Amino acid sequence: MKRKIGQWAKTVLPAAALALTTSVAVAQDNPDTLNIGVFTFTSGPAAAYGMPGKQAAELMIERINADGGIGGLPIEAKFVDEAQGAEGVISEYRRMAEDPSNQVAVAALSSGNCLALAPLGEQLKMPTIAWNCDTHQLLLNDRLQYTYRPNGNTIPEFTAFVAYLLERNPDVKRVAIINPDYSFGHDAAEIVKTAFETFAPDVEIVAELFPKLGASTYQTEISRLSSARPDAIFSNLWGGDLENFVRQASPRGIFMQSQVILALGETVLQRVDLPEGVIVGMLGDGYWLSPDSQANADTVAFAEAYHKRYGEYPVFPAMKMANAFVVMKAAIEKAIDAKGGEWPTRDEIAAAMKGMEVDTMTGHVRIREDNDGIVDQVIGVTAKSDTYDFKVIADMVRYDGDVFMAPIDEEPVEWIRTLDSAFLKALPKPGSYK
Repeated sequence: MKRKIGQWAKTVLPAAALALTTSVAVAQDNPDTLNIGVFTFTSGPAAAYGMPGKQAAELMIERINADGGIGGLPIEAKFVDEAQGAEGVISEYRRMAEDPSNQVAVAALSSGNCLALAPLGEQLKMPTIAWNCDTHQLLLNDRLQYTYRPNGNTIPEFTAFVAYLLERNPDVKRVAIINPDYSFGHDAAEIVKTAFETFAPDVEIVAELFPKLGASTYQTEISRLSSARPDAIFSNLWGGDLENFVRQASPRGIFMQSQVILALGETVLQRVDLPEGVIVGMLGDGYWLSPDSQANADTVAFAEAYHKRYGEYPVFPAMKMANAFVVMKAAIEKAIDAKGGEWPTRDEIAAAMKGMEVDTMTGHVRIREDNDGIVDQVIGVTAKSDTYDFKVIADMVRYDGDVFMAPIDEEPVEWIRTLDSAFLKALPKPGSYK
């Protein structure tokens, strides 16, 4: 990837200009603090995914504040637990947005919550950064002015996994799917099936399983997978559900029987012992050990600080949250610059995110006209490490963010059907990302 990785939390302003605008802004009618809300899961099974996000937010706030804050103001955050359910999350968001002292929401982890909050954000004019929220439906039909997603969506993410699998295992004929029983899981199944129909129409889907969120046992599903004997198993289970599935499936030989693809598998590498050769990845490019991340001294320092404080290295939800703060910082500083050093309004902060391009801690993001972020997709396979006592990702590929993104105003799943074998052949190969 021919991009220069900038300094930590790089913004669109040079340091000298930022110092000047900061002094002007502080001298005028500024708030005393930059108040934000951060929405993630801090309890329940989803906290295995959500807490790394919270921890990354805490560390980013500490580091940004130690470096002078944003526009000279320290960040103060209120954390909202999404485990309370949609009604409580909506109530908390409304209460926060109706208080004019709050200026940005970093929300949310759950796709369902994002879909519920987006129209409310428009109504209450609350700049909202969807730090996770991968559903392609978020920005599909409405032209939002206040909600931005700087991390890509399910169309490029899951189509890319099919491309990677077919490059490594072109003789795959039988595929099973096990995804969580809600929109994220069902949407991913539709995307994966459509990609197979497009790229390898002779592939047969031999099982589609949708266990409930928070299931304690997967023995019934594992038995069905065992009896179906698929060549490959695709799953976008996540959080505690993914950990439980891996722990229960490994002793029953599922990973030896089939090529398993865990789309969110990077999150469990430090917690469970996966066999070598499992296809794993993340949603986007947020791998702290990718070549781009390791080439960025600030990212390396962040990862080490995260490990020292929390006892593990940052998984991709943590890096997605960190990148959301990079985008927020850049947008506010861009708005300050556009206003000649005065502190911006919510409308001006939201407008500043339009069309932004920012170097992040793991790569680069470009916000396109529909407010969706274009980021690269990183995928690889599990491998032993000479440095760490857990599996890492090897044979990586970094797919360009534009490649798998459906054009604006095209129905994304139907757009997948317009691709062909020549499209696959033109993609970078596994192991090409050095």
